[in-house]
Amino acid sequence: MEKNAIQRLFRQHYAKMYRVARTILYDEQESEDVVSDIFEKLLHGQTVLMPDTEERYLMTSVRNQCFKRLRHISESLGSNGYAEPADDSEAEDERLTNIDEFVVSHLSSQEQRIFRLRFTDGYSYEEIAIAEGISKVAVWKHLSHVLNLIRNHFNK
Repeated sequence: MEKNAIQRLFRQHYAKMYRVARTILYDEQESEDVVSDIFEKLLHGQTVLMPDTEERYLMTSVRNQCFKRLRHISESLGSNGYAEPADDSEAEDERLTNIDEFVVSHLSSQEQRIFRLRFTDGYSYEEIAIAEGISKVAVWKHLSHVLNLIRNHFNK
């Protein structure tokens, strides 16, 4: 992608991407790193974003990168609390699958819909509230509950 296009995307979407990362990771520096890594990959890669899907792509990228980091942190700490050797990409894919399986097996259908609308489709709290017929506060409570369940399950 061209540098000007990436700068425009950065100005337009950084704040929202950072908020999504912060919601998942609860760490300012990790959240900044995740978002920066995504823009760096766009700058040095061959990805071409279409105007009507660029926001969805960026939000999905943030979500996936955050989950990868959470799994990496969880898996890299052994039972004794010390770091173990890093895993390969197949292990990363397996961890993403584990989170998806956890979401399907441990969450209500409404929580699953809200989770996917937020982190897969990149919907705002207000958009989710309208789609589900609930308040924005209820959306926040559902997402907070879901993220706590995921963190507690994978960060034992």
